[in-house]
Amino acid sequence: MTDSHVSDRLHARFELARDSFTLDVDLDLPGNGVSALFGPSGCGKTTCLRAMAGLERARGSLTVQGAVWQDDDRRIWLPTHQRRLGYVFQEASLFPHLSVLRNIEYGQRRTPREQQRVALEQAVDLLGISHLMDRAPDTLSGGERQRVAIARALAASPHVLLMDEPLAALDAQRKLEVLPYLDKLHQSLDIPVVYVSHSPDEVARLATHLVLLDAGSVLASGPTEALMSRLDLPLAHGDTASALVTAEVVSHDALDQLLTLHSKAGPLYLPTAKPHAPGERLRIRILAREVSLTRTPIDGSSVLNSLPARITDISDEGPGQVLISLDANGVVVLARITQRSCRQLGLAPGDRVHAHIKAVLLLD
Repeated sequence: MTDSHVSDRLHARFELARDSFTLDVDLDLPGNGVSALFGPSGCGKTTCLRAMAGLERARGSLTVQGAVWQDDDRRIWLPTHQRRLGYVFQEASLFPHLSVLRNIEYGQRRTPREQQRVALEQAVDLLGISHLMDRAPDTLSGGERQRVAIARALAASPHVLLMDEPLAALDAQRKLEVLPYLDKLHQSLDIPVVYVSHSPDEVARLATHLVLLDAGSVLASGPTEALMSRLDLPLAHGDTASALVTAEVVSHDALDQLLTLHSKAGPLYLPTAKPHAPGERLRIRILAREVSLTRTPIDGSSVLNSLPARITDISDEGPGQVLISLDANGVVVLARITQRSCRQLGLAPGDRVHAHIKAVLLLD
């Protein structure tokens, strides 16, 4: 790795002790995309984020894109207002006496003009809020307020955008309203995002890099696709257990409203009325509960997606169930089946099987 690649990353080493909690983490995050800090309540996610922002005084060091914000050994400590960051909280926390436009301009004024990299108009267009500029915050929906808060953070041209469960205070409909805009952030702007969440669905959709935290320590850190399907980690278990697969659009059948996709694992078919251009790369999610297994191929089935695979691991998964990890030509797929089915099929690691996928979810 070259020095330029190293300097683009975010390095954080934090230690903090309280009466009932100890944080001891060493983070090395990419300088682009969305890095999610994931784990149960009280595991240290928000504490890490607040330490990055300088809102929490943890011992250690922090370097963001080559700039040292903290180094206790060298007695370097930048206060929050000197750190080039944007921070989005669970609640939008807009200034109630200012219009939407004035709220965003406040964020922009935090950064000297010569250092501004994100134009106010760019932030407004990216979040789809141009029609709200003259409105007062108390006239907005929860989803609109949060989009304004994100635009205000972006208008400061931050070197890193910190987001502390920005969807937690929203109902299901408002979350669906905001998610597409969060998707666009890392695609449109060269600003790394550190995203705190306890939602597997949000992590699967948004995160390119994942840090699993538990009791103030890092369980694992790496690409989201790899960590979500590892049986030795908590994300691979429970009702939301799933695998992420990257696939390329081959064609869209308007009559059947069906996408044909090419993946390393094999061809996949996805029902959708939304057309996608051939060659477009999509991220799809396959839930373990939607996968069944057979020893031999089956004909005459309504299931469109079937992949040959090899069993790599089998894990007990609660009363009467097992979770099976499969290698489909280098792509990990998970299947949750009953213990009886596993026993009747005589399944064991190394066996060749066929994975029949009842539903494929498009993460967009």
